Amino acid sequence: MKTSLSVRAYTKQLNCHVHDRYHQLVLPIQGNIHIDMFGFAGKVTVGECVVIPQGVAHGFNADEVARFIVADLEMLPVHLISNNLAVFSVTPPLLSFIHFVERQLEYQVNSGIEDSMMNTFNLLLEQQELVQSVDPRIRAVLAMITDKLETPLTIINLAEAAYLSATQFKKLFKDNVGTSVHKYITLQRMEKAKALLSHTDLPVQLIADRVGYSDLSAFSRRFSMHFGISPREFART
Repeated sequence: MKTSLSVRAYTKQLNCHVHDRYHQLVLPIQGNIHIDMFGFAGKVTVGECVVIPQGVAHGFNADEVARFIVADLEMLPVHLISNNLAVFSVTPPLLSFIHFVERQLEYQVNSGIEDSMMNTFNLLLEQQELVQSVDPRIRAVLAMITDKLETPLTIINLAEAAYLSATQFKKLFKDNVGTSVHKYITLQRMEKAKALLSHTDLPVQLIADRVGYSDLSAFSRRFSMHFGISPREFART
């Protein structure tokens, strides 16, 4: 069997089967899917991935308008095999990539590109940290943080987006993500700044703006504390 990525849609009728020759990952890109198998029963939605091991019977159904990227794999990365987590939250890089995969597969048949996408998918999967699927309210906030890193991200605004008080939000966020809101936002800003410095020729000032720092000095200090090197020095390496 050849490993593959495909775009799928399902129906509301419950289907049940077993994959005897391969493992399967299902990653929603629109809507959600209901999965019923040993170790998990419930909905899997955008921003999550469900792992269906080889030989495990499972039932599934979904609204007809829902769409999914399905990966059929002969082998799973070691950390997916050794961990009993059936559903995990997808990192922003992997989520962005599967949306690209959807567009590519719908517009062109090219075996070379498809092999390349499969290789990239596997690399991103190996880097994927297995994080327990988070509360939908926190998941929405994580997406908001990713999309709006250049804007002021206050506890009050994020709590309002989650329909929680500031105190409830901070506790629920840390329970789900494992770190404070401030530390998470800083980490995302630093990682995006590092990527922009590595892969673009944007001026440091503009990169600082892109990650939410209007004060270049404040950005440089934070970057230096985080990576042990100034942004200008990093850009020259």
